[in-house]
Amino acid sequence: MTPEHTRLVTALRELRVGAGLSLAALAERTAYSKSSWERYLNGKSLPPREAVRELCRLADAPQGRVLALWEIAESHWSGRAAASPAPVTSRPAPEDGSPPPRTREPAATGAGRRPGGSRLLVLLAAAYTVIVGGVAAVLFLLLPDSAEQEGDPLPASVPFSLAPLCHGAACEGRDPMRLICGIGPDTLAAYRTATGAHVELRHSEKCGASWARTWGTEIGDRLDVTAEGPTHTVLIANADDAAAFMYTEMTEVTRGSTVRACFRPAAADGERECFEARVGDRVGETGPATRGPSRPAPSGSGG
Repeated sequence: MTPEHTRLVTALRELRVGAGLSLAALAERTAYSKSSWERYLNGKSLPPREAVRELCRLADAPQGRVLALWEIAESHWSGRAAASPAPVTSRPAPEDGSPPPRTREPAATGAGRRPGGSRLLVLLAAAYTVIVGGVAAVLFLLLPDSAEQEGDPLPASVPFSLAPLCHGAACEGRDPMRLICGIGPDTLAAYRTATGAHVELRHSEKCGASWARTWGTEIGDRLDVTAEGPTHTVLIANADDAAAFMYTEMTEVTRGSTVRACFRPAAADGERECFEARVGDRVGETGPATRGPSRPAPSGSGG
């Protein structure tokens, strides 16, 4: 990949991780397949401009910066950035010292052509190269020097801030990632189930809401969360879900509210395991400490 393509891929990965979207979720919510997103996010191919716009929309992120990165990457990918005016040559002066003869520019031929049109195209190409190069230089100073691995948390250098889009009752039953509540939340409690799955109760003070997230799960596992209101459930439906963080929808809470999560394993003989925490209490680790295999957290731990 060119440095310009690498910076675009880094930005796209940051958006995907911040939004908590798996490749399957991207394929479901956009016009591009899971395999296409895999190529785009690993730098194997340049995404279409519309795919970049769709990812920004799903991540509720401003489009300007990322589209500028795409424009620069595309210009290098297509070779347009390498275009430069042809060198200007002049005829050598005659040996007797007389001025070199001038040649008349050939008359334009064909409809719509005017004398000097080719020079105009050269000037436009030169101007485009200067503009692209200038923008690339500015972004080079603003962006990280190297591509970060997929799944790394959002770096502090991202130049835009995202404010939550709901609070309290307005967050009830809604996606914490889509509503920007999953950026910098608190962990109320952490739990490891008998099957080795990990569960956390999460809380956003800015959103006045809590939810549960899980990873290391099996297909068919379920996770419920409630806080003296509706119960919200997430189902581990396929292998992509099992390999990623999965979140319940949010439930409204206030300081002192008790939030309760219940994990139900897919196995028919598995027992439901519940734990709870109060908003405002310090995080605690509960659940079996030695039973069941422990899996590492999937890439992208935001939310």
